[in-house]
Amino acid sequence: MNIALLVLRVIVGGLFAGHGSQKVFGWFGGHGPKGTASFFDGIGLAPALPLALLAGAAELVGGLLFAFGLFVPVAALLLIGVMTTAIASVHWKKGLWVSAGGAEYPLVLSAVAFAVAAIGPGSISLDHALGIDWAGLEWAVGAAVIGGLGGLLAVAVGRFARRARLRGPQAHAA
Repeated sequence: MNIALLVLRVIVGGLFAGHGSQKVFGWFGGHGPKGTASFFDGIGLAPALPLALLAGAAELVGGLLFAFGLFVPVAALLLIGVMTTAIASVHWKKGLWVSAGGAEYPLVLSAVAFAVAAIGPGSISLDHALGIDWAGLEWAVGAAVIGGLGGLLAVAVGRFARRARLRGPQAHAA
């Protein structure tokens, strides 16, 4: 079980960290902050550059914490938050299946983060080495609720800010 959790954490966490590095640094064929910000602006999120950096940082830090098995509920919260934002801003309107661009893949990643937060990172983890026992259903539910609400809040604020920017200063003068 511990080796299986290690493999799951390292692969999923490592891929999240790589994806975050694409956004923050432009590594691994990524578009970097400006390219990610352009994408975010295109899907209606503003201010695009700060949100792109926030998403990239959440993926990078959350992925590293997840891979190392350190503060796993915090990692799950960050990863679920980013996946909720992705689902709400891009995938939801495309249905469930990934073959049509739907929410299937970010839902699976969220489920993995939830499950590891509930089960715990296993004995081959920094949490175990440091005596941190933050695992269980209550930790996983907390991570899912706070991460999910944070992701939805990011979308709502991002869309509100973009609408306000598009209306411009004339809307405030009227």
